[in-house]
Amino acid sequence: MSIPFDLPRMLEAHEPPEARGAARDDVALMVSRSHEGAISHHRFADVPGLLFPGDLLVVNNSGTLPAAVPVTTVLPVDTVWPEDSGLSVHFSTAMPDGAWLIELRLDGGLKEHGTVPYRGGREGDQLLLPGGALLRLDRRFTGRLWRARLSTAVVPYLIRYGHPIRYSYVHRSWPVEAYQTVFATVPGSAEMPSAARPFSPEIVTRLVSRGVTIAPITLHTGVSSLEDDEEPYPEVYDVPPATARLVALTRATGGRIIAAGTTVVRALETAALAPPGRPASGWTTHVVTPETGLRVVDGLLTGLHEPRSSHLRMLAAFAGEDLLGRCYAAAAERGYRWHEFGDVHLLLP
Repeated sequence: MSIPFDLPRMLEAHEPPEARGAARDDVALMVSRSHEGAISHHRFADVPGLLFPGDLLVVNNSGTLPAAVPVTTVLPVDTVWPEDSGLSVHFSTAMPDGAWLIELRLDGGLKEHGTVPYRGGREGDQLLLPGGALLRLDRRFTGRLWRARLSTAVVPYLIRYGHPIRYSYVHRSWPVEAYQTVFATVPGSAEMPSAARPFSPEIVTRLVSRGVTIAPITLHTGVSSLEDDEEPYPEVYDVPPATARLVALTRATGGRIIAAGTTVVRALETAALAPPGRPASGWTTHVVTPETGLRVVDGLLTGLHEPRSSHLRMLAAFAGEDLLGRCYAAAAERGYRWHEFGDVHLLLP
């Protein structure tokens, strides 16, 4: 589905709130309630008062990797590749056999304005990266993603040589710490699970003091699928047994399950499909839509998504298309900011 509006540049968050001298949690919060069809506007600091004692807030503890690396040379040298164009690699997702999904990107013309997808490349090409590492292209996985293999362990390599993935709406580079949430403990995401970025230790303390339980899942996010309207591809997830027990207990006692991010929804709804006794971990291909419905999650905290984003289908499972359309019209009218450094939307039953 799509939301019928154009996203003007003035509504894009070009930098984190801290760059304006504000706190991480100093962002706007829109709240929609599907039962009433109502929309209200708040600050993120109001979140503890919007959740009930007995609710369970599930968060993603995946940490963001500095997943972008420049390409030094392409081998063999007779391969037709663009010259002096700022070619880089975005590492996306670790595969079970040791390969990684990666995306090739080109400098978009102005280095401060990010990169654009590069459609070239051939199976067997090797890319020389900083530090002498070699990346071999195995085969295409989607229209813009490759299966590839690095000559050394990827995560330690990225920590030493990589930098955070940055798109055109972010006009300068920021350290990887700007792309971490307060819950990040398990490195593995190519891009930040950004719905939880506004949480601060103070907000977490207020939630717990109110009687809201907080529990983690892990889902390592890949590179954004917004540019090509791609379906979400498989991602690694883990719902720990303790979190699964808290989900069951909360539902049995009348509490609500609130997901901090679409990644959390995907993990919890995938786990709900697993046969009894099976581990709630592995690879998920599940895509939540109005047609699949929701088995576990009652509410969702998420960022604001582009008009043609595949994430909107998941949001429509919570709010319905009519309410969701009104939410986005209200957000645009009130000057909400989009993307990972922007404002957030809490969808409640």
